[in-house]
Amino acid sequence: MRVVHGRTCSLFAVALALCCVLSTHSAATDAFIPNSSRASSAKAKRAASIMVVGSTTLAGTGEESDEIAANEDTSSVSVPRGGAIYKLPPLPAPPTMAQFRKFALPCLALWVAGPLLSLVDTSFVGLSGDSTKSAMQLAALGPATTFIDGSTYLFAFLNVATTNLYASARAASGDESSAKSEAVVRTASRVAVISGLGLMALLLACSRPLLSLYIGAESTDLINAATEYVNIRALSMPTSLLLGVLQSALLGAKDSITPLVAILYSTVINVIGDYILVSRLGMGLKGASIATTLAQWAATISLIGPARRALLNGGGLQLLGSSRKVADGGTTNDVVTSKTFLKFAAPVLTLIVGKIAAFGFMTNAAAALPGQPMTLAAHQICLSLFFFMSPFLEVMSQTAQTFLPPYFAPLAEYRETMAEQNQPEDTVVTKLWENEAYKLASRLIRIGFIVALFVASIGSSIPAFFSRILTTDAGVMATVKPLAIPLWFGAMLTAPVAISEGVLLARRELKFLAAVYMTSTAILPPALLRIKAAGGPVVNIWSCFAAFQLFRASCFAGKIWGRRFLNKILDVTGITKDKTKQIDEKIA
Repeated sequence: MRVVHGRTCSLFAVALALCCVLSTHSAATDAFIPNSSRASSAKAKRAASIMVVGSTTLAGTGEESDEIAANEDTSSVSVPRGGAIYKLPPLPAPPTMAQFRKFALPCLALWVAGPLLSLVDTSFVGLSGDSTKSAMQLAALGPATTFIDGSTYLFAFLNVATTNLYASARAASGDESSAKSEAVVRTASRVAVISGLGLMALLLACSRPLLSLYIGAESTDLINAATEYVNIRALSMPTSLLLGVLQSALLGAKDSITPLVAILYSTVINVIGDYILVSRLGMGLKGASIATTLAQWAATISLIGPARRALLNGGGLQLLGSSRKVADGGTTNDVVTSKTFLKFAAPVLTLIVGKIAAFGFMTNAAAALPGQPMTLAAHQICLSLFFFMSPFLEVMSQTAQTFLPPYFAPLAEYRETMAEQNQPEDTVVTKLWENEAYKLASRLIRIGFIVALFVASIGSSIPAFFSRILTTDAGVMATVKPLAIPLWFGAMLTAPVAISEGVLLARRELKFLAAVYMTSTAILPPALLRIKAAGGPVVNIWSCFAAFQLFRASCFAGKIWGRRFLNKILDVTGITKDKTKQIDEKIA
């Protein structure tokens, strides 16, 4: 089987990125009318604001810190003629384990649902028909799902931006819905629908030539089956992206129950559809793609009504018409335009393209190894298992992105205000806020390692001992068994990767995240090309992925915890006096 050079798999991601940026710019600018004097007005309000020496009680400490005050967004309060007085709000109380469970468990079901649909498709396709047909369709399912999942994942920056912006807007309004939070939802929804329409058109027009580049022009049967799957799934792109931003806004509001109900509809319809179309009618990949598309349509339709009531006070999403006025109760500073989302787009797109490229290069290399179609089918089984295990750790990342903005957003506003006024920060207060956020992140990483140990052990046992539940082909079962060990390491390392990434996203360390992904993406392809040139085996591809995970985990965790860890070591050895410890002593 001829497979082109590994770098061709990035062509699709580049085209989608261009489509994403163009659609974002054209769609979101008219969510509200921008005030032509908005920039100068905001600047004047900031200049008029003053810092006042006062006393602010820090919640959860029982102590007071003198001379602490900070500016908040003047759009959220009335501004008297002579200026306004603002203070850093009370320090949020640490979330309890009960609050974590109440949010994380439904959120886990929400995250598992997506990969579960792909795993259901893999299982129904793998167990239908004779073993030869089953292996061929499993092999076609790998590139097809890579294109579909990768294309929707490329627009995940909308979900990241929606959660971050919505959670920050609620934190600024006392954890209540506001004009600005509603503006975030409407702008995100419109951008998602227009981006989805552009993505659908791109997939329908270019799926076959791109799959030919990806798989190899001589593999006619694989290309035909994969193209049919992609073209049917493409019809769900607008609703899939809309579903993503509505779910993200609800999660930003710490509501993980409402999205879960919608996903339950989707899961039931998908399972019933696969059973009827794949198992009973023998439609194979075509039947699986129809069932999944219907399931995604149902989930979106069922979520729109509850999301409007919960996020917009019953108002409309305004998907088709533009809102030519500022939202009721809001000001011109509550406007959320495309520029707000584009701040997230470039760095997060780099992050996302890096992830897509990693799995794309892995699938590309697996498709070029000898022993087809068993080799590619074994790779697809492990890929589906990894995507099924990942949400158990990604939910911790989502928890960090939801619960940490109340710490980071007010602190960032305080520092920005102090810098504008050329005033020194109160390091005691800022350190107290940072310490609380650090403690919360550390709690999440500890929980994540426990969950990862359990999930990785269960997931990797399937290719090692229970591969028969996913395929009846003896050759595929023998090929997939050695992949269990690198699959375990890759899943285990997802804990520090996902949770650290969530903390950095909450801190809006977007440039650092993008730099790490650019570096790791540049390193991975040459290693995979060497494996492909050497003819495998496929276990080396997954060992390479485990090393890729280790590199990212080291960079992300080091950014968050490395400096503190180093300071503690230096302090213990007596080489230097830890300044952080001095500040901690002042806080105590």
